[in-house]
Amino acid sequence: MEIDSGNTAWLLLSSALVLLMTPGLALFYGGLNRSKGVLNMMMMSFSSIGLISILWLFYGFTVAFGEGGRFVGDLGQYPGTRTFAGESDRWGETGIPLYVFVAFQMMFAVITVALISGALSDRTRFAGWLVFAFGWATLVYFPVAHMVWGGGLIGGDIGALDFAGGTAVHINAGAAALALVLVLGRRAGWPGESTKPHNVPLVALGAGLLWFGWFGFNAGSELTADRVTALAFINTQVATAAALLGWIAVEWVRDGRPTLVGASSGAVAGLVAITPACAFITPAAAVLLGLVAGAVCALAVALKYRLGYDDSLDVVGVHFVGGWIGCLWIGLFGTGSVSLLVTGDGLLVGGDATLLGRQALGAAIVTGYSFAVAYALGFVIDKTIGFRVSGAAEVEGIDVAEHAESAYDLSPTTGGGTFAMAGIGAAKLAPTVTDEVDEPAEPVSEKVAG
Repeated sequence: MEIDSGNTAWLLLSSALVLLMTPGLALFYGGLNRSKGVLNMMMMSFSSIGLISILWLFYGFTVAFGEGGRFVGDLGQYPGTRTFAGESDRWGETGIPLYVFVAFQMMFAVITVALISGALSDRTRFAGWLVFAFGWATLVYFPVAHMVWGGGLIGGDIGALDFAGGTAVHINAGAAALALVLVLGRRAGWPGESTKPHNVPLVALGAGLLWFGWFGFNAGSELTADRVTALAFINTQVATAAALLGWIAVEWVRDGRPTLVGASSGAVAGLVAITPACAFITPAAAVLLGLVAGAVCALAVALKYRLGYDDSLDVVGVHFVGGWIGCLWIGLFGTGSVSLLVTGDGLLVGGDATLLGRQALGAAIVTGYSFAVAYALGFVIDKTIGFRVSGAAEVEGIDVAEHAESAYDLSPTTGGGTFAMAGIGAAKLAPTVTDEVDEPAEPVSEKVAG
């Protein structure tokens, strides 16, 4: 098969859009965080880009998409050192080069790991995070991607549908986040101490970049430019818009005023919920999904106060809950009239409960597996190298303790990175005011009087 230049160009663009989502997530999470921990929060996202990209190239892709059994793919089918040529340089019947598909799915792996970090803010050692990211990607994300998209247990044997990542990405990351907050425990002073977002415009900017990039995430998952791509695109937009309205409606009724943080969070909740269902439901059903997801997730984020788990930036309430809603929505409103992949219509559009049962079973398997492995990994890390910073570092600010940087400190002696060291050296060499002035300065009042 010849390379299809149109499909290839679309997937290259989609890959870049999905990559942009991780810096967008860093801004979104960073703005929601307190100022003394914003850099640590953002570093978790940026480090995921570095670490997971390399893991995906050398063995992640072959575990996820190599032909194989129920749980993992052929470990030697797509090694990162192999050079593809001729007909082997194609992915399926799409006419796109294999490396383009590798790159596209690489971005999914990157952001899935980064999503977990939002639950851990203000108290997590960076070294512990890197070890966890390595272990969880290897033991959970790569195998789950195979089970869902690589012809394994969930997508193949069970027949559960997930177009762009409701189970493999959002439920997967949300379950891991819940496990880790139980291992790490509450932040110092939580819930009594104020943990309000330190920079609301940054939150909105991050949400906007996520919304923009999500079109590549969802519509790009068709791998070609066709009518299904168009359906996924429009469903992504209207579901997100409806979820934004659903979230602020709950705020308006419950709290008396809508907020920009709520609007931003509602948009993300809608993006999460539409992800698995975007190519399997009608636009009208997508609007209804958005309204439900926005309202339910707005209510779900308050559960952490009742149940006592400190999910710092509401990864569980938005991604885990929103992912479950979107996954089950396929079982309720999925229809073969919009996708040949839906072999039996959903319960509320003329079908029976078969598809709903498959969706629930697939989501439950991912939930249980991700939670169990994440908890075990977190426990081992905590008991060995340590997963939580010291109490003093947590109170004074994790940015300085873990990275020797501060997001908003403009002093040359306490700024960040290489420039901070340069500033310290310059401060030592520069003459002081007393070195340059022999006599005391004349008081201002005397100058004015004269």
